[in-house]
Amino acid sequence: MTRHWTDWPEEIINQLRAGCVIPASPLALTRSREFDAIRQRALVRYYCDAGAGGLAIGVHTTQFEIRDVGLYRPVLETVALELDNWQQAPIIRIAGIVGRTDQARAEAEIARELGFHAGLLSLAGFQGVSEDELIEHCRAIAAEIPVIGFYLQPAVGGIPLAVSFWRRFSQIENVAAIKIAPFNRYQTLDVVRGVVLAGAEDRITLYTGNDDNIVMDLVSPFRLSRDDKIVEMRIAGGLLGHWSVWTKSAVDIFNRCRSGPLNEDLLALAGQVTDCNAAFFDVANNFKGCIPGIHEILRRQGIFEGVWCLDADEALGPGQAGEIDRVYRSYPSLNDDAFVTDNLDRWLSS
Repeated sequence: MTRHWTDWPEEIINQLRAGCVIPASPLALTRSREFDAIRQRALVRYYCDAGAGGLAIGVHTTQFEIRDVGLYRPVLETVALELDNWQQAPIIRIAGIVGRTDQARAEAEIARELGFHAGLLSLAGFQGVSEDELIEHCRAIAAEIPVIGFYLQPAVGGIPLAVSFWRRFSQIENVAAIKIAPFNRYQTLDVVRGVVLAGAEDRITLYTGNDDNIVMDLVSPFRLSRDDKIVEMRIAGGLLGHWSVWTKSAVDIFNRCRSGPLNEDLLALAGQVTDCNAAFFDVANNFKGCIPGIHEILRRQGIFEGVWCLDADEALGPGQAGEIDRVYRSYPSLNDDAFVTDNLDRWLSS
């Protein structure tokens, strides 16, 4: 795979720029906490058939711990091969990249070798590092693979990143997009401001990772001043852990946000989606059950066998199962259980 986004197939460039639904994929495990390749492939098939325009793997939702148990390459390879076999429409392939520069460079090389288009670059391991060091790291990885920036919320390991960082980051020519996921409106605006101040609004595409504010991010114009002129940017799509479940419904919601009109029903939907996310991500327990919550939805649908994580202590939070029950009852139109039921046997077949 190429080292620069300008060498991507035109259909991939157009897909990213136009905006699409990109699930941040979880990791399928057996009861013994070993990699379940059959159900991981089923998950890929689900996302493709649901209409996702991209897929991210090796990211926070996949569990950063896959690196500690030697699963980074096997998981990425399984997903890449299944996309080769199953996909019909263009799919943007994104690999999570973490760690200090040597580790991140090695992961970028693996992702590029396996045919991934871009690396979602996490800076979670850089607490206390200067802005100059952060930018140097980002430039080093952008020399290996096209980069998607990632503002990860501090509650799950992210670090605060100032406007000045985002301006300098946006000046790196091989940055193709940014996933904005601080779960904070002030910090969301910091990212947009940084892109605008860098004059990079025509090159860098914004994706929401704010699972707490999905609909409003997708329908809101951002109008900021540069050199006494107003520059407008919009968030084109979403790269979201929330969209790793009920994905068929997510595609419908995304299309509704794109086509409008912006009315009271759409504004009401924004609150309903956020309420569902509170249950999925275990907000009541400070996100401790966010990954098991996603697994629980997939377990109920039959795609996963259980909610098991690599860390045996990672489980549903107190009361989280009841909250998931509640949002299922409250918003029955938002799940895609019928779609999954109709296709599950086919997805699980060899």
